[in-house]
Amino acid sequence: MENKFYIKKLDSYEKASEISKIRMGTEPSYDLDLLPSVQMQKEMREFLKYRGQQLGAEKFYTERRFYHHLCKMLQTRRDRPESFLDWDKEKWKQQMKIWLLQQRLPLTEIAKSHCGNETVSQAKTLHYIDRLIDYFLDLRDADVDEMTKDVWQLEKLDIQVKQDLTRTTRIINFKEISQQDLREEVKKAIYFQLKTESIGTVKKEMTAIRRFSRYLKENNKEVDSCSKLDRKIMEEYLIYMKTEDTGTKRYRAELTRLRALLNMVADVYQYPQVKDLILNRDIPPDIRGEIKIYSDQELKRFNAFLTKVDVQTARLMLIHQMLGTRMSDTLTLRTDCLIEKDGETIIQIHQMKTHFYEKPISQELAVLIKEAIRYREKEHGKGKYIFTSLSDPSKPMKYATVQQKITDKIYQENLRDDKGEYFGFGSHMYRHIYGMKLAEMHVDDWTIARLLGHRSLRNVKYYRKMSNKILADDTRKTRNRLSKMVLECLEGWEEEYEQIRFDDSLQ
Repeated sequence: MENKFYIKKLDSYEKASEISKIRMGTEPSYDLDLLPSVQMQKEMREFLKYRGQQLGAEKFYTERRFYHHLCKMLQTRRDRPESFLDWDKEKWKQQMKIWLLQQRLPLTEIAKSHCGNETVSQAKTLHYIDRLIDYFLDLRDADVDEMTKDVWQLEKLDIQVKQDLTRTTRIINFKEISQQDLREEVKKAIYFQLKTESIGTVKKEMTAIRRFSRYLKENNKEVDSCSKLDRKIMEEYLIYMKTEDTGTKRYRAELTRLRALLNMVADVYQYPQVKDLILNRDIPPDIRGEIKIYSDQELKRFNAFLTKVDVQTARLMLIHQMLGTRMSDTLTLRTDCLIEKDGETIIQIHQMKTHFYEKPISQELAVLIKEAIRYREKEHGKGKYIFTSLSDPSKPMKYATVQQKITDKIYQENLRDDKGEYFGFGSHMYRHIYGMKLAEMHVDDWTIARLLGHRSLRNVKYYRKMSNKILADDTRKTRNRLSKMVLECLEGWEEEYEQIRFDDSLQ
């Protein structure tokens, strides 16, 4: 009896194009007899069922290459495992690397991002081993309390995590915190932080504590718990951050998040000496750099370029500009977002980062949104979100999907900014432009804040500072007065000054 896993039995095979079916051959399959034990064959069959549900048929077919690498590696071993769980993950990868080197196959490969940047990553065979062993480890640990693990699957926690639906985070990895006691303390603190903070904020805290853990490992090996921290250690770390570890561009934000996490550890474990180890004076003031915006000419070029992308993506980008929302809020616009009040069309916006709010919109924008809703219903049926995920219409479109669509097209069309460089996907710049234009129209701060969905007036001043027109208007009297003061200091120049002022050679 043949011991094979037939790709034709997958649902995705039925959906595959005829060209894909031709490329896969008449009987595409995985030969499980290539594995050395019956137990491994059973395990692999389960993994293939799982993997076959995740991938399209042809992609699943191409992964046979990595499966064959695995089988050939095992055939060279005398001490072959009986199960995929007999070796730990590190040993699997180590043995796979040895085999790849013996075959003169690379351990890494260069990948090019949609922005054109090149990155070095591990070979696809090693990625395959990662997925394979992680699958079996997850099965083994299915009944284990998630909080005891070093890698949390957020969906398995017993709390509702505040996710950005357009940039979903699935795991939190504590493995890089090398101090075991510190790792356990951080786990508990992060659990409590997840109850009140967004996953984006918690990820920043994890970045901060991982950097702190690396510092302790290199410079204070005896410190393996927050209970051993004191002000002297923290001051040394602050000096290190300022002088040696210049890897972070968000020094202020990282210290703020590290303080929040350490304070939570102090509260949970009753470590009073850890509370407020980072003082207010340790955190530098919030100095905002220049806020970037598109010039009017750049905006015109970009909007003309949008005719080259698919119609729903073009609608998305235009609606995004007209609303002045964050991209996450545009992507999560709901199909019932438009309502009528007192003869005005009102849009309801459920902000991912903050609160729900409403604001009136123009009839032109309302028509555009209604067209986007009709398109959604025609292509995907009725549902919650206007702009839907390609793989699951019940979910909103991912930020990365829009970014890749636009960026790929920018490179294809050779779209350049005023400096001659490729346009970036600066989706937040449209929000800056929206705020700046409101400021130029002399709209009051309270109204600008309302239209942008801000809870306070604190950020409105930045939009006013961005506008050259406002700068010119607000400083006209001062500039004229300064010019007059300079002229008064030119007493005695008379004809000489007139000659300088009207010299044709200087025109």
